[in-house]
Amino acid sequence: MSHAVHRAFVWGRAWWVRTTKNSHVDADLSDVALAHTWALGTRSAWYDGGVNDPFLDNEFEREVLRLNRRYLSEVVERFSLCPWALRARLDGAVAERVLSQDSAEIFAPSLETLQALDTRSELDIGLFIYPNLELGRLEFEHFVRRLRVLDDARYPVGEVPFAMAAFHPDAVPDLDDAERLIPFLRRTPFPTIQVVRRTALERVRGAADEGTAFLDLTLVASLDLHEPATTPLRERIATANLGTVKRVGAPALETVIGDILRDRDETRARLAHAKPA
Repeated sequence: MSHAVHRAFVWGRAWWVRTTKNSHVDADLSDVALAHTWALGTRSAWYDGGVNDPFLDNEFEREVLRLNRRYLSEVVERFSLCPWALRARLDGAVAERVLSQDSAEIFAPSLETLQALDTRSELDIGLFIYPNLELGRLEFEHFVRRLRVLDDARYPVGEVPFAMAAFHPDAVPDLDDAERLIPFLRRTPFPTIQVVRRTALERVRGAADEGTAFLDLTLVASLDLHEPATTPLRERIATANLGTVKRVGAPALETVIGDILRDRDETRARLAHAKPA
C-alpha cells in the first residue's frame, strides 16, 4: 500500500456535485442551503508536486469523497449541527484531502498537508480523510494528539496556524451530557481530522482555545453572542446540539448515519470485488 498523499479537492462556491443515486437526502427538505448543496459551481484542486491529473479520476478517492459528503450534507447540514461548514463551503474556504496511509506511525504526509494548507489563505477548513487507517476511535484520537504535538513543535508558542479535531465512525449517543454527545455527532464514514485555521476561530469571540467541535457561524447568531457569555462558546454550541438531538431524536440520526456506513461497507466490498486478482 502506497503511503503517498492523494490530491486535495477545494470546493468552490456552491460546488457539490451529486455523484450517485445512493444519496438519501429527503426530497421535501425545504432549507434553502440544502438546495444550494446540489448546485453546480466552480471547482479547483490543489495537486501535490504540480501534478495536473483529471479531477476525481480515481474511483476510490471519488467514493471516499462521496461518502464524506453524504455525512456533511445528510447529518451536519440537514440537522443544522454546523452551519459554519456550509457557509465556508459555499465561500470556497473548505478543502478535502484523502490520505492513503495505512499506518498510525506515519506523520509526514499529514504534516506536509498542514503546511500546504497554510499557504492557501483563502482556505479556513481542511478535512483530512484516512480511509485506510483501521483504528478504533480512541486509537485515532491518540494519533491526532501525536500529530498535534508534532505540528505544535514547528511553531513558536501561540503561532500554530490550525486547531484539530478527530472525527470517527464509531460512537454511541450519550444524551446525559453535551460534551459526551460530541463523538456521536462526529461519526464520519472514515477517520477524519477537521483542521480549522485559528484566525477563523478567533473571529468567533476568541474561540481559538475552545476546540473545533462544530463551531457554527450562523448558529452563533441564535446563541446571542452579542450578549455577555456566561459559558464558553464550545459549551454553548455543544448544548445547542444536544437540544437538537433531543428534539429530533437520536434514532433519526442513527438511521441516517447507519445508512451512510452501510453504503461505505457496500462500496468497499464492490471495489474489492472489482480489483484485479
